[in-house]
Amino acid sequence: MLAKPDLNEYAPYYKGYVNSVPDGELLQILEQQVKETANLLKDLSNEQTHFRYAPEKWTIKEVIGHITDTERIMGYRLLCISRGEKVMLPGYDDNVYVKKGNFNRFSIQELLEQLAIVRQNTVTLLKSLDNETLLQRGNANGTEVTARAIAYIIAGHELHHRNLIKDRYMSSDSFPEKMIK
Repeated sequence: MLAKPDLNEYAPYYKGYVNSVPDGELLQILEQQVKETANLLKDLSNEQTHFRYAPEKWTIKEVIGHITDTERIMGYRLLCISRGEKVMLPGYDDNVYVKKGNFNRFSIQELLEQLAIVRQNTVTLLKSLDNETLLQRGNANGTEVTARAIAYIIAGHELHHRNLIKDRYMSSDSFPEKMIK
């Protein structure tokens, strides 16, 4: 079982993500949570997936694109750090990535499929790493982090955004009624 990382394994910014991951086998959690996100969103109408709960906020499609892009980046960091990379890995501007991703042109099913594929790659990589490798430290975006912490950040990041979708999008009084796709 992959134990939760210690506070000294990641930047304080990520504490909420790491702490939100439930106890249990992380690989199973990662596999299950992508299914839960897909089940939550798969039947939304196109109008619903374009909903913004406030001006300048992302649409639901953009949130899913953001989760996927972030996992791609974190997966790269996980690979690099687990392989002993000592060069600082760059940060990224998620707002620029979402804008350039043009996620609203895809169906929700296409975006969920991309997320599932990226998640399977993450799980496959994690299965190949031993405990010693998961404790390797590297530097991403100017802060020290372990490979193990990155795995938990990935899980917590998806959970964070799924909860935002439920709480700020789908629970909004302005959220469009269920429409035929």
